[in-house]
Amino acid sequence: MAKRGGGGEDILETLKDFTSRENWDQFFTLRGSGDYFEWYADWRCIHSPLLSVLSGAGGKDLQILVPGCGNSSVSEKLYDAGYRQITNIDFSKVVVSDMLRRNIRSRPEMRWRVMDMTEMQFADGFFDIVLDKGGLDALMEPEIGSKLGSKYLKEVKRVLKLGGKYLCLTLAESHVVGLIFTKFRFGWETRISAIPLEPGSNGTFQTFMVTIVKEKLDQINPVISAFDDSSLDYSTEQISALVSLMENENKIREKYSSADDILYNLEDLLLGAKGNLKELQPGRRCNLILGEQGDSLYSYKTVILDAKPQPDPFLYHCGVFIVLKVRAHEWLFASEEGQWLVVGSSKTARLIMVFLDSSHSHASMDDIQKDLSPLVKTVAPGEPADEAKIPFMMADDGVKQRNIVKQVTSSVTGPIIVEDVVYENFDGDSSIPTLSDATIFRRLTFERSLGLVQSEAFLRKESSQIDTSEAEKKGSLLSSKSRRKGGRKRSDLHNSQYGSSSSHKVDHTKLASSYHSGIICGFSLIASSLENAASLKKKVKTIIIGLGAGLLPMFLHGCLPFLDIEVVELDPVVLDLAKDYFGFMEDKELKVHIGDGIKFIQDNIVRGSPKASVQDENRDSNANVHDGNSVNPLANGNECVGMKILIIDADSSDLSSGLTCPPSNFVEEPFLLSVKEFLSGGFFVINLVSRSAAIRELVASRMKSVFAHVFSLELEEDVNEVLLAFDAATCIEMDNLPEATAQLQRLMNIPLPGDNIVSSSIKCLK
Repeated sequence: MAKRGGGGEDILETLKDFTSRENWDQFFTLRGSGDYFEWYADWRCIHSPLLSVLSGAGGKDLQILVPGCGNSSVSEKLYDAGYRQITNIDFSKVVVSDMLRRNIRSRPEMRWRVMDMTEMQFADGFFDIVLDKGGLDALMEPEIGSKLGSKYLKEVKRVLKLGGKYLCLTLAESHVVGLIFTKFRFGWETRISAIPLEPGSNGTFQTFMVTIVKEKLDQINPVISAFDDSSLDYSTEQISALVSLMENENKIREKYSSADDILYNLEDLLLGAKGNLKELQPGRRCNLILGEQGDSLYSYKTVILDAKPQPDPFLYHCGVFIVLKVRAHEWLFASEEGQWLVVGSSKTARLIMVFLDSSHSHASMDDIQKDLSPLVKTVAPGEPADEAKIPFMMADDGVKQRNIVKQVTSSVTGPIIVEDVVYENFDGDSSIPTLSDATIFRRLTFERSLGLVQSEAFLRKESSQIDTSEAEKKGSLLSSKSRRKGGRKRSDLHNSQYGSSSSHKVDHTKLASSYHSGIICGFSLIASSLENAASLKKKVKTIIIGLGAGLLPMFLHGCLPFLDIEVVELDPVVLDLAKDYFGFMEDKELKVHIGDGIKFIQDNIVRGSPKASVQDENRDSNANVHDGNSVNPLANGNECVGMKILIIDADSSDLSSGLTCPPSNFVEEPFLLSVKEFLSGGFFVINLVSRSAAIRELVASRMKSVFAHVFSLELEEDVNEVLLAFDAATCIEMDNLPEATAQLQRLMNIPLPGDNIVSSSIKCLK
């Protein structure tokens, strides 16, 4: 606060700290009783604008609070003007005693109390007016920051009635006005006017009166300027800085007023901006910043979600879900629809979702939890005496041990990780089979989608045959592109009780991903065509867009050897990793083309690829990697009438779209029409991964608008959905699916574990 006003410089020097009670007591003692001191804007300057505001607020019986009253004469002048219900507070006993003695006879109805303005002892909504003459300025010492100012304004908001007014006489320094704008952004009407300068006061600072009216807290209004332009010098730093602050604030308020997700202050929420926060309000969702300077080590972007009505009882009354920075952009956490899914999964009546960012990068999770614990209690439902323990949750993949086998950075995909993991045993649910401690999985993950596993395979010992019965059970439960990853806590599997992972190799006779099993299950729809090709010793051309670790094409190659498989992969680094760490091998019936999948399909339409795709088994082909441009890879060999198969199994690099797999342009109508032309009645499969029901419905709707027959296989324990489509004139009857499933099983060299081929899981959409 700038020191303005009369008085000897020796006395002013006692106020080196405007927030010190002892300094103020010393200051008022040195000045003595019976004297007035106005820091700025005495009664002659402020009486006209002040009385104008008060007359518009009601009659003379207004309850008026003057915090940090000091020995100003303003309260006495107001009393003499007819306003008798005035309460003055100051934390200096010296000045309160002096002012009480001076006014007890002449102004008996006026009240004086020793009280800290940052911790007022008044009931909520008691005052019509809070008149602040330099009080906030004094609290906002730059060396201290905004802690005391924030506490004080929180109290001002609390003690004001609805429709009440906060009148702040201030020098309008940037850090003071900035705090006012932030704290009174929602549910307050703000107007700034300039107090006329005294005659002959050239060169002194301009005093302003900020008038703030308490309205309904869900409203947001622009800051109104009530300046008399002719009386202000806009060239001064004080005025130009204030005008700039007002313009910026109004831009912020305009943005908030047109946005759905308003970022509230905690005080506004506690005062009822979104209803009574201590009561559960099903379906309520609000954004806020939790924690601030002085109250906590960090501040946190937070979303409060009160669960929508559900038939089953909640496990927790209130819970905290921490979202790591690397996952904050994912649709599941960044979108409102995704957040409600997290609420449902948590079985929590109120979920407090906390987002970590770069400011928390050096803090341990224990430090974060300790810092958050008192903060979340302020927004937990119920009274403090009723508080139960609030659990902290995070997304986890249940990994018990982890060994990073390879890390590499690709110019196409970015950082890629190959790792071997052992999962924790499942607890508390006897219906879920547990993993053997000896089962090791090899996983391929992309750093750009750190919360997801791209591919996952079983490892088997090379030295001896191992029991894979439990692993087979697990195979029906795991999903790679929808599996969530936890923190990468490295725990070396080498020389551990699980044996060396280097003595293991990928088992291509087992599928660890349920959606891969689902894709093969969908082949039941074309079992007759596949059996016809096998009986004629012909090849069925199968295109897979998206290699991953190469697990699906390798399994299909061994399981259905009459498939002539060609994989299109955008990133050559992914191909190298599949070969080096997942046992992927090319031969004349399994080739990889490096290139763009959409361009690959469109180019083969333009080149007039054969409509028939059941090809001669003796077709000459090499196993070299093609670039997707030099030859027509589908035009080789002898063709006969049959169908092509196209499988889309590529991940999306943009998780904020709500689609994890495939990229959005693979499910847009132009590409779907290209697929229809390319297949010419063939079989189309998409591995669709999205937690958004609306997105899944949109994709299915587009498929139905293009293809004559569309089917869906939704995996119960996953967010994967396998969509299957073809454009043939006739289609298998659903009643015949069990027979077709048995027909497919007879064709397979490698049976799927358990009940992974279940025809009843396939639903006809069109």
